[in-house]
Amino acid sequence: MRAWRSHQTGGPDTLVLDTDVAPPVAGPGQVLVRVTAAALNYPDLLLIQDLYQARPPRPFAPGSEVAGVVVAVGADVEGYTVGDRVIALVPHGGLSEQVVAAADDCVQLPDGVDDAAGAALRITFATSHYALRDRAKLQPGETLVVLGAAGGVGLAAVQLGKAMGAHVVATASSADKAAIAKKNGADAVLVYSTSLDDPAAAKALTGDIRAACQAVSPRGEADVIYDPMGGAYAEPAFRALGWQGRYLVVGFTAGIPKLPLNLTLLKNAAILGVFYGEFSRRDPALRRAYNDEIMGWLADGTIRPHIGLRLPFERAPEGLKALGARQAVGKIVVEVG
Repeated sequence: MRAWRSHQTGGPDTLVLDTDVAPPVAGPGQVLVRVTAAALNYPDLLLIQDLYQARPPRPFAPGSEVAGVVVAVGADVEGYTVGDRVIALVPHGGLSEQVVAAADDCVQLPDGVDDAAGAALRITFATSHYALRDRAKLQPGETLVVLGAAGGVGLAAVQLGKAMGAHVVATASSADKAAIAKKNGADAVLVYSTSLDDPAAAKALTGDIRAACQAVSPRGEADVIYDPMGGAYAEPAFRALGWQGRYLVVGFTAGIPKLPLNLTLLKNAAILGVFYGEFSRRDPALRRAYNDEIMGWLADGTIRPHIGLRLPFERAPEGLKALGARQAVGKIVVEVG
């Protein structure tokens, strides 16, 4: 089979399209999936650069989120048969024509949902759902501010915030990206400066977030801020948080920030880390319950992943390059076969 594999540490250009890889075999508790679509995520880029928590032995294929068809079932597997359409999460290996997945990490793909949308769903929507439902305990009528709202997790947070009954303010780095967030359900959008080196620009961002909150909610405060960016954007956004607000630390695409902790005292606020992978490992029963809610919303059309770029399998490294250059709008999906 074919697979895009990392043979040495480096960026997307170091990946090699190997054409004679031995297909994997489904062991106990596993299914073998013929991959039809693989979604790319920022950790995939970190993985091939040895910058992620996990470091699989080389050569390996990146890609942790796939959709496809079950072609073999291992021992002790219940609920799946050959021919089932599934979405699967794997530690790595998604940029391959076949991949083995634990049956517990698969879900049936609902009728009417195409493979690309299925592949693009679980990591971004599960992360954002856990952040909003579990960590922030977002309530109907509250105001949610989403930083970097045109990215995969950002657009998922926008859609899920609306599904949970919140007022949603989406921030983005360009008018085009803000328009996409608006189409995905945001009540208000704002475009932030791509450079906050000037203190005046940082202060302006705080003011803009407050004004947007006032435009969408009678309370006029940010109850929850969802931050997948960090960097210089974190403090100005935190300053816009209202009394007893919750600040969700989701990622650091703009760098790891430093926050003056006196702000948490003055606002009686909470800073909440979001580590979905570890949560999944520690509480699989609750993970399944949360996943059922997401899949229900997917089946009835309440949510739908926004796919900003589709690539054929032969051009998969271009998707990782786009992630590294922060050019992704929504999800990037590689159509495998």
